[in-house]
Amino acid sequence: MESVAHRERFAAAMTSITGKLPFGLSRVVAPSVVGYLLINLCTFFLDLALLAVFHGGLKLPLPVAVTLSYGSAGTVSYIANRVLNFRSHGPLGRQVPLYVVIMASNYFIFVLGLTNVLAAVGVFYELARVIAACCEGVYLYCSMRWLIFRDTARPAAAAEQAGAAEQAGATELRAAPESSRRASAGRPEQ
Repeated sequence: MESVAHRERFAAAMTSITGKLPFGLSRVVAPSVVGYLLINLCTFFLDLALLAVFHGGLKLPLPVAVTLSYGSAGTVSYIANRVLNFRSHGPLGRQVPLYVVIMASNYFIFVLGLTNVLAAVGVFYELARVIAACCEGVYLYCSMRWLIFRDTARPAAAAEQAGAAEQAGATELRAAPESSRRASAGRPEQ
C-alpha cells in the first residue's frame, strides 16, 4: 500500500511540475517526460559516481568500469521508471529482455558510436558526450514509452473507449423507437 502512495505522489509531483512549465510547454510535454528527465538525470550522476569508484578507486580498466557503471545506472533507471514514472504492470519476462536489447543498442549507437564520431570530426569530447547524451535521452524515452512500458497507455485509453462506446450505445438506445429497444433487449415485439 505504501508503494502505491509513493507512485501517486510522484505522479502528482510530475503533473504539478509539468503544469508550471513556461511558454505553453505544459500543453505539449507529458508528465512522464518530466519524470523520465528527473529519474535519468539522477541515474546519470549515479553512472558518473560509479565510474569514479570503478575506474578511479578500484582501478578497473576503463571499458570494464564504463560498462559496469552504465549497466548499474541503467538497472536503477529501469526500476524507477517502471515503478514510479510509467507505473507499468506488464510482464517482466517481456520487458526486461527488450530493455536489455534497447540499452545495448543505445550503448553502441550513442555512448560509444556517436560520441566517437563527433570527437573524430573535431568536436570536443565533452561536448560530443553531451550531444550524444541528449540523443540517447530521446531514444530511451521513446523506447520506454512506446515499446517497453506500452501497457501503461492502454488502461486509460481502453477505459475511455469503453466509456465512449457505452455512452454511444445508451444514446442510440434512448433514441431508438420502442420496438427497437424491446428487440435489442431480447424481448419480442408485440
